[in-house]
Amino acid sequence: MHPLNGPAWSLFFEYVANILYALVIRRFSKAALGAFVFIAGANLLWYCITSASGDIVGGWSVDSHNLYLGLTRLLYPFFAGLLLFRLGATIKLRRAFPLTALALAAAMAFPRIGGEGAMWANGLFEAACILFLFPAIVAAGAGSKTGALGKKMCKVLGGISYPLYITHYPVVYAYTAWVANEKATIAQGLPILVAIWLACVVFAYLVFEFYDKPVRKYLSARFSKKVAN
Repeated sequence: MHPLNGPAWSLFFEYVANILYALVIRRFSKAALGAFVFIAGANLLWYCITSASGDIVGGWSVDSHNLYLGLTRLLYPFFAGLLLFRLGATIKLRRAFPLTALALAAAMAFPRIGGEGAMWANGLFEAACILFLFPAIVAAGAGSKTGALGKKMCKVLGGISYPLYITHYPVVYAYTAWVANEKATIAQGLPILVAIWLACVVFAYLVFEFYDKPVRKYLSARFSKKVAN
């Protein structure tokens, strides 16, 4: 759907979720929202364990399968987060920042399991992460205190997370093309990779400070006045 900037596919589905929330789901009671989240979670679990590929990868093409997959990836995480907020569900955890960061890194780095004879095993692992681990990490982050350094790190990382997500992929395309065309070795590619990683982070910070924040401030001030009037 977005050949020049792949991650924008998820932004499309976030628009869908926000429209659903604005028009319908914001009126749901906690019980109704909980039932909706349960159904969305059951659908996600079913897809993961029955998927021919044993995963939940996809959603970025305009066809019936990928549109369904994109909605499956969207509905439970988005509205489970809303449900956690509505319920005020938090987890108090000492040293929450390093522990949740470690848990997230471990889940992301975990090798694929199951193989061709048991595709459902990897699907079950991915479903467990999405249904239980990731909400627990969010709840722990929301309910735990951290030190001054941790707060600063969270503020910076939270600020640049979206600008980094939405701007880094064209650079990834270019780097991948260079590696493939030049048949670059690890020794050749690693220094450039590190330089690109640092450049992407710096660029995301600049976008956040000099574009994202000023535009948000301007729009908030403008539309807040209209609402107040």
